[in-house]
Amino acid sequence: MYPYGLYMDRTILILIPAILLSMYASFKVNSTTSRYFKVRAMKGMTGQEVARRILDYNGLSSVPVMPVSGTLTDHYDPRGKTVSLSEEVFYGTSITSISVAAHECGHAIQDKESYVPMMFRSAIVPVVNFASSASWIIILMGFFVNRQFLWMGIVLFSATVLFQLVTLPVEFNASSRALKQLESLGIVGLDEKKESRKVLHAAALTYVAAAMASILQLVRLILIARSDD
Repeated sequence: MYPYGLYMDRTILILIPAILLSMYASFKVNSTTSRYFKVRAMKGMTGQEVARRILDYNGLSSVPVMPVSGTLTDHYDPRGKTVSLSEEVFYGTSITSISVAAHECGHAIQDKESYVPMMFRSAIVPVVNFASSASWIIILMGFFVNRQFLWMGIVLFSATVLFQLVTLPVEFNASSRALKQLESLGIVGLDEKKESRKVLHAAALTYVAAAMASILQLVRLILIARSDD
């Protein structure tokens, strides 16, 4: 068994669909968010104002909304119970700004309601953090030391695949909640809801691409390991 098998053998063809989807997802999210960053929302509310309104309406007035540097660095921290929005989203009044802000609030609502996939994802974060850094080291040991290490590394890598899969319902559900909140609170009209959906679906595609890449990489590693049994 040789390490070049991890890079140069024909199983690398398995990754082509994931590579192509990742490229498309990156293009789609960049082009869509950029396009709707230029479209002002009807109400003229900033991302911060939208987030604050959604959170307050859902009994989450204690959850702060804070600006953070970077582009599309928006996230919800379930440990600190904080919604962080990139400055362009926090201060912006565009369709992208209010859509992304609402999405992050969707995660806060999930947290409040103890949405099972989100709770599970949060619970396995420590394991995934360890597995993501250790799996490839152990996999390489499998090439140089003993084949059993290769299988151990594959088991650890499986944890990252599981994380990617669990992330899908969490993200799609947050987007669904976001659209419902935007509509029910009268923040967007019918046409704007369609535009918000485009933004959120483009962003969700990146998670689909990441999940596919992880799954196909796992399949490839298993094939490599079995070929040397």
